[in-house]
Amino acid sequence: MSNAWYYQSMQEFDFICKPQFQTLDSIGHGNNLLIKPEPYCTLDSSSASGSYSLDSSVTESCVTDDLNDFKKRLRQLESVMLSDLYEENEYGKLLVGNGIVDLPDIEIWKEMVEGAPKRDLKEVLIACANAVSNNDFTTAQFYISELQQMVSVAGEPIQRLGAYMLEGLVARLSSSGSSICKEPASDELLSYTNTLYEVCPYFKFGYMSANGAIAEAMKDESRVHIIDFQIGQGSQWVPLIQAFAARRGGPPHIRITGFDDCTSARARGGGLNIVGQRLGKLARSFNVPFEFNAASVSISEVGIQHFRLRPGEALAVNFAFVLHHMADESVSTENHRDRILRLVKSMKPKVVTLVEQESNTNTAAFYPRFLEALDYYNAMFESMDVSLPRDHKKRINVEQHCLAKDVVNIIACEGKERVERHELIGKWKLRFMMAGFTPYPLSSLVNGTIKTLLNKYSDRYRLEERDGALYLGWMNRDLVGGGGG
Repeated sequence: MSNAWYYQSMQEFDFICKPQFQTLDSIGHGNNLLIKPEPYCTLDSSSASGSYSLDSSVTESCVTDDLNDFKKRLRQLESVMLSDLYEENEYGKLLVGNGIVDLPDIEIWKEMVEGAPKRDLKEVLIACANAVSNNDFTTAQFYISELQQMVSVAGEPIQRLGAYMLEGLVARLSSSGSSICKEPASDELLSYTNTLYEVCPYFKFGYMSANGAIAEAMKDESRVHIIDFQIGQGSQWVPLIQAFAARRGGPPHIRITGFDDCTSARARGGGLNIVGQRLGKLARSFNVPFEFNAASVSISEVGIQHFRLRPGEALAVNFAFVLHHMADESVSTENHRDRILRLVKSMKPKVVTLVEQESNTNTAAFYPRFLEALDYYNAMFESMDVSLPRDHKKRINVEQHCLAKDVVNIIACEGKERVERHELIGKWKLRFMMAGFTPYPLSSLVNGTIKTLLNKYSDRYRLEERDGALYLGWMNRDLVGGGGG
């Protein structure tokens, strides 16, 4: 007679108990709760091989009786763990959901479930993501219910991140990732963005490294044209304009071409003309000749005509936290990511700067992408604690409106809807080299300036130069990388 049912039943039991138990041995009531052996019915198991054998004296009826009893108790355990409907009837039985369980049995199961050790939040997140990845919706729902009791937007870093990752998992199951995040009012979003810029050095690091490379490359130029593919509020160019104003021999004529994005436009409450007016006013106050060219076109549709190139201008192109939003060959045959790089190369710029999150979520499948996002954003959320208390209202808003949307998009969305597609600096370097660029390391002066900046934050931030690129990290995790070409 086949013994396959033993293996299947053990798997079924493991499936039901995984959210609370790691091994059957951890149950303090003994195996007689699960299977009541008859005098001649024995089960020999080998944990190493996963195989099971029956004693030669076992009869088929004995095995069948144990199997029925085993299945009955599995149903009892499932009812205790997944149902809240308990009602005693006149026969001394307990109604659980649609089934009837003996009162002594139900008390034993309740004691087992309630006495089980609590799981680590990170482990439960990973287990839930694994269930979602395997389309195991029953197990995923169990973990989601458990996670809802463990996460908090005002808790420890992993609890706060867990709240948004849980939101992403739920959105993925309901296919609502592209519409789940509510946008705040424009003035609030601008305030949250500015707060993130102040409390975390990541953006300052990126902007300073790019500005340093541009200033060094343009130190002898009289006419400078800067193309910014995501100009945002234009904050990056304030210190550069000031630096050019103090340049020996006088400032150059500066022209900036800025491309917009919907989030920045919503935050500033208007179009690119607002950015141009702000930067123009600043430049006039420092006696710097200045022009602004507003490029109101989607980056995926940009052509060389949108740059309005002029003879005699030294060209600088800035890619700060923007290229990862462009679809590549894994999403579309148009491959805008590489197309833009080839287009820029054809304009023969004097310097091109790149700043990106040091994360690998572009082509990764859902489960490894989830693990990568968990590791990356956990480090980022930990670093937030250095600058703002955990219960600080402003910190909660910054994380909810500036970071949570990215987390949800990475977890919940696929295809063209997934716009957060990060790559490691090593992969970006390959793309740039294939487009014809040569790596351009930052100078020691720029590196020293950034190190001075980090001293104002925490000694757990670290700066490292590797293979011609500069990396900013939190403890042992790289978070942002930058370089030039």
